[in-house]
Amino acid sequence: MNALVIIDVQNDFMPYGSLAVPEGDTIIPVINGIQSYYDIIVATQDWHPRNHVSFASNHPGKQPFEKINVEGSEQILWPDHCVQGTDGAMFHPELETIRFAAIFRKGMNPRVDSYSGFYDNMHLISTGLAGYLREKGISDVHFCGLASDICVYYTIRDAVMEGFSSALVEDASRPLNAESFEILKKEMTGMGVRVLRSSFLDLI
Repeated sequence: MNALVIIDVQNDFMPYGSLAVPEGDTIIPVINGIQSYYDIIVATQDWHPRNHVSFASNHPGKQPFEKINVEGSEQILWPDHCVQGTDGAMFHPELETIRFAAIFRKGMNPRVDSYSGFYDNMHLISTGLAGYLREKGISDVHFCGLASDICVYYTIRDAVMEGFSSALVEDASRPLNAESFEILKKEMTGMGVRVLRSSFLDLI
């Protein structure tokens, strides 16, 4: 049994959004086209309260992309994004969601950021994704979405830690920073993660 985990394909991460990922909208048809290859499809969704610690607007005098220290850990400050219930937090309207078996929301604790679809950044709270995949008998998990170098990367890293055979569908993902992603891609392959193109799925 295999699964596709679609990460944070939300309006605020599109080129028109508040935290735009370059060419983020180009992955929509790729994701729609590969869903039929998988037994189970799930998605993650950033779902932040307005007072979230990662929002620069909640730190007077600070600007987006500055870094601060929060309880001994470095925190990147972001533009307000994916605020609970807003249009920016919704999935891209052209993303096909009818086959989604479950949606795992993250980043709801206002005091802790949450990149991974499995745990918050402090590994204090589990979303339940790992248990869900195990209960469904999933052993092989493919990941895609936004952004390759942040939430997709951290989700894959936790998937490896949880013991899942993991792969990144690279052309169904886009990074916020292409240069940093190339470094992280090497790190992921070093962990045993397969980096695939969607066309490879025809051969599986």
